[in-house]
Amino acid sequence: MAGIKEIRTKIKSVQNTRKITKAMEMVAASKMRKAQERMRAGRPYAEKVRTMASRLMEANPEYSHPYLVESADLKAVGVVVVSTDKGLCGGLNTNIMRLVLNRLREFDEKGIRVQFTALGNKGLGTLTRIGANLVSQEVQLGDTPELARLVGAIKVQLDDFAAGRIDAVYVATNRFINTMKQEATFTRLLPLPGKLKDPYRAESAGSDEQDAKGADYGWDYIYEPDAGTVIDELLHRYVEGLVYQSVAENMASEQSARMVAMKAASDNAKKVIGDLQLVYNKTRQAAITKEISEIVGGAAAV
Repeated sequence: MAGIKEIRTKIKSVQNTRKITKAMEMVAASKMRKAQERMRAGRPYAEKVRTMASRLMEANPEYSHPYLVESADLKAVGVVVVSTDKGLCGGLNTNIMRLVLNRLREFDEKGIRVQFTALGNKGLGTLTRIGANLVSQEVQLGDTPELARLVGAIKVQLDDFAAGRIDAVYVATNRFINTMKQEATFTRLLPLPGKLKDPYRAESAGSDEQDAKGADYGWDYIYEPDAGTVIDELLHRYVEGLVYQSVAENMASEQSARMVAMKAASDNAKKVIGDLQLVYNKTRQAAITKEISEIVGGAAAV
């Protein structure tokens, strides 16, 4: 059994750790509300710009933008991996990287070349360790996503897609469900998902139903100044909106997961302190009893 001094040292160490986890829990709870508000504010725009881009594609088939051209055979794809810069957020990064590695294995089995863009330090570290083809990266994103930095990081993927060097671009990120649940998703960004079913499209409530309703109607628009200018600008806004929303969703998921993880760590530390305190009291009582027995035995011998 450990001595009284060792147990006291362990108790002090766990108490110090609990102070840290408690402070991190409170900081994450404070940041979580703002991150969730930012994420929820961006969702309607991201959904509407995607729907509008899909309808414009159907309404003006004579104009073909590179972002709308569906490749008959996938030979190379780009994947944008959104992760966190810091750890201590439960299994958030583990889940998204497991999903990415599973998709990478599927692409390798089909002979499809994959190139990656890492947004976040944790994803960058994993991709570097496995020797993935990393073409661009952006880390230390902070608590608020900056669109200019995000677009600058994925521009390599967009240029390669426009030039025909890759046939599709996917985004892997964590979608915020609620404070206790975050879902790892793998969604096609380019070419714009149209009537064809994308095998890696992230399913959301009502998405198929909305697509089915949209397919029943014919969309016709009047373009000013012309169709090319309007669609080009809309598709750029579509890419920017979905990438920004992907990072915002991941940041909201990060703060929620960190708050839950740190609360669990604080509660566990409290339990460990209680167990150690019980062992300490028993050890101290045993030491006192032993000393008293020695004193009584010595007195009786005299």
